[in-house]
Amino acid sequence: MLPPDTSAVQLSPDEVVRFSRHLILPEIGMEGQKRLKAASVLCVGTGGLGSPLLLYLAAAGVGRLGIVDFDVVDHSNLQRQVIHGTSWVGKPKIESAKARIHEINPHCQVDLYETALTSENALEIITPYDIVCDGTDNFPTRYLVNDACVLLNKPNVYGSIFRFEGQATVFNYQGGPNYRDLFPEPPPPGMVPSCAEGGVVGVLPGIIGVIQATEAVKLITGIGTSLSGRLLLFDALKMSFRELKLRPNPERPVIEGLIDYQEFCGVGGSAPGQEEAGSVASISVGELKTLLDGPQDDLLLLDVRNPPEAEIAVIPGALLVPLDRIESGEAIEEVRRLASGKRLYVHCKLGGRSAKALIALGRHGIEGVNVEGGIDAWSQEVDPDVPRY
Repeated sequence: MLPPDTSAVQLSPDEVVRFSRHLILPEIGMEGQKRLKAASVLCVGTGGLGSPLLLYLAAAGVGRLGIVDFDVVDHSNLQRQVIHGTSWVGKPKIESAKARIHEINPHCQVDLYETALTSENALEIITPYDIVCDGTDNFPTRYLVNDACVLLNKPNVYGSIFRFEGQATVFNYQGGPNYRDLFPEPPPPGMVPSCAEGGVVGVLPGIIGVIQATEAVKLITGIGTSLSGRLLLFDALKMSFRELKLRPNPERPVIEGLIDYQEFCGVGGSAPGQEEAGSVASISVGELKTLLDGPQDDLLLLDVRNPPEAEIAVIPGALLVPLDRIESGEAIEEVRRLASGKRLYVHCKLGGRSAKALIALGRHGIEGVNVEGGIDAWSQEVDPDVPRY
């Protein structure tokens, strides 16, 4: 029910003081604050988007927050996942988030789900909540969250980020569009790099996450105009916002149940182009180390990361030729010349971009071997002095 039923809700004297700046807003007032206290919001993910989202929903006085996440805090998270601190590195994100939420608002009930959201548990987890906020970073979970919200008739407050750009909207609200109207089909696997590969400026998820929190507060209190039917696009480099209109597709297939979203999104080899990627030969970083310890006259190790990444860490002896130069065709003849008469091995950060490079090179008759796990695996398994990023 939106707005939530407030017939049995009362604010304590502490809550009156705590939320006084809301109470004096005519648009919110006592009734709006009671709605916030009566409301329940589920946040899927407590990373870059989930951090500001949870912080501001707790500070706003939302009475019940659910958090779904099974990851632990890593040093690389702290640049943007502001709900976590250094003392929580190595510990569950959901526990870190709960501790911080209770520092902000001890009146907030926090439910923890230390698990991956799956087709088997999504409906059970989402059912008790009024609103779902999607703070995920992968297509299978986004489709899962969307379809579960459609089946349960729950609003889905959506956000996504990459590098310097973000987007936000509200799906499945009062007959408005859902995620499948924006993305009827998932992109091919590997087509959209993750933030771990492409990077993200630390302030960006703060901006988009706060927009998601704003939309959730508006839905709960019944004020303003929601983003339903509008996709808000933000460019941090230009400091510009623009909107795209979204409409429900009348020919969109009816969602009748939850499916295997890994398979639907091609994870595991079922999507177009995945078979080609699976045909790439590969070796482990341990096997690469053995090769590099021997004669290297007939060996070429190609690094297809971007130049800024090579300034952070390198595998000794690797030659940098960024993936975009290979895929554009600009570097094909250069690689052909360098690899002539040699065994070609290709690495990136995690192994995805190097596989794409080998597919592109293979179309020009240049064969090579992918280094599984890339330089990240090299740092963990071979040389810990190589920085991880």
